[in-house]
Amino acid sequence: MAGGGFSAPTRGKGVEFEAKITPIVIISCIMAATGGLMFGYDVGISGGVTSMQPFLKKFFPAVYRRTNDAGLNSNYCKYDNQDLQLFTSSLYLAGLTSTFFASYTTRKLGRRLTMLMAGVFFMVGVAFNAAAQDLAMLIVGRILLGCGVGFANQAVPLFLSEIAPSRIRGGLNILFQLNVTIGILFANLVNYGTNKIKGGWGWRVSLGLAGVPAVLLFVGALLVSDTPNSLIERGRLEEGKAVLRKIRGTDNIEPEFLELVEASRVAKLVKHPFRNLVHRRNRPQLVIAVALQIFQQFTGINAIMFYAPVLFNTLGFGGNASLYSAVITGAVNVLSTIVSIYSVDKVGRRLLLLEAGVQMFFSQVIIAVILGIKVKDHSSKLSHGYAILVVVMVCTFVSSFAWSWGPLGWLIPSETFPLETRSAGQSVTVCVNLLFTFVIAQAFLSMLCHFKYGIFLFFSGWVVIMSFFVLFLLPETKNVPIEEMTERVWKRHWLWKRFVDDDYYGGVEIGEADLKKKGQAVNGSDPSSQ
Repeated sequence: MAGGGFSAPTRGKGVEFEAKITPIVIISCIMAATGGLMFGYDVGISGGVTSMQPFLKKFFPAVYRRTNDAGLNSNYCKYDNQDLQLFTSSLYLAGLTSTFFASYTTRKLGRRLTMLMAGVFFMVGVAFNAAAQDLAMLIVGRILLGCGVGFANQAVPLFLSEIAPSRIRGGLNILFQLNVTIGILFANLVNYGTNKIKGGWGWRVSLGLAGVPAVLLFVGALLVSDTPNSLIERGRLEEGKAVLRKIRGTDNIEPEFLELVEASRVAKLVKHPFRNLVHRRNRPQLVIAVALQIFQQFTGINAIMFYAPVLFNTLGFGGNASLYSAVITGAVNVLSTIVSIYSVDKVGRRLLLLEAGVQMFFSQVIIAVILGIKVKDHSSKLSHGYAILVVVMVCTFVSSFAWSWGPLGWLIPSETFPLETRSAGQSVTVCVNLLFTFVIAQAFLSMLCHFKYGIFLFFSGWVVIMSFFVLFLLPETKNVPIEEMTERVWKRHWLWKRFVDDDYYGGVEIGEADLKKKGQAVNGSDPSSQ
């Protein structure tokens, strides 16, 4: 049983679960989605502080000298430094590792407690970063923040998918990504302000203000209830029933409750969810979840978001101008994500991804052409007109990503895995995302140094590949209840239907001995409903 399919027809019965869009659902989702706010702030803040001269002077003196000596190195290579990249990427490496622990806590302790733990990691990490005296202390703080990212990214999308009625599941789930973009914009605004602080301690304010979303996540997790799916999965049936009644705003929750209980029973047949993920029946969901995370990073978006101020500095913008340009792209990111919230459950996932592919490809090619002609290793600054055109093209690229690959990279995996493999599937999703986020964060400045303007052609090539993947291999999941994905999506797809057969029960491979052992418990239920 997947979360979020609560207002759609139950399989084979044509009966619709009664579900109102209650204030408690909206409030719970807004509070939970503050985990995205923290993630976004961490993404946006690193690029800003690494373009601040006092920060570079204290922690990265080699980069500081290079950026202040025009004859020392090329425009494209002045920020190429492994330690500087490690400051950004260490967060994602820690997030990758902590994801495995977060999978266990999400399943055994619940979504809510996992979000609380994420809030604690965030707050301690912020304290280390704001008070950092050397690079080691700075990296420790980033690692703790990374643990918070791993726990939050594991629990929040599941919480949102499981608590939302299916007819608005896409929009509510995208609240997470919306908060990521708001966090990035907030970070860019903070960097723009703190860069003007005299005395060289503005970067401490930038890093310290990450405590605001950290506290919001912690307090929000204290105030919300765990999801009915999680409570029932842990044997707390009456509590789960009470929460279900509260969030649905109706007393007629018995059909949905019974389906949740049945799905939980089937899920408990799975003793090794990670091993079960690679079973043939679960392969379509696994392949799509992994591919979406890889492709999301190879759009090049995080390269731009991590290092937007550094990138604009490289292109000849002044310090304040580069931060100001990053604020503009951050604002476009937020507004475009709002577009996705309103359109994802109307036009569907595939159309948004395919349209964005065209838009991202052409914007990146245009940026590459401008840079190839105008920005050489030791060239003068971009003219005002060309500089504006670059910012416009970056905004065009960011907007298309923000209503497509940004939110849908998280939404689609969270709505396709069945309950018995959902926690493990989400763990793999987050792990792959953070792994490739780490790779891009660690490599981008070196790639910029060696590829120069070709870096944008590199990413545009990947955009073409991922667009063909969507066209041929990604089925539409708009308005499909998650517990009906097998019948209505996978068994109707030209390729994935070959992997979904009836020798598996709810994603669990069951032999003849198991069938005899389970008796009517298995044979008496409808396999397609699991």
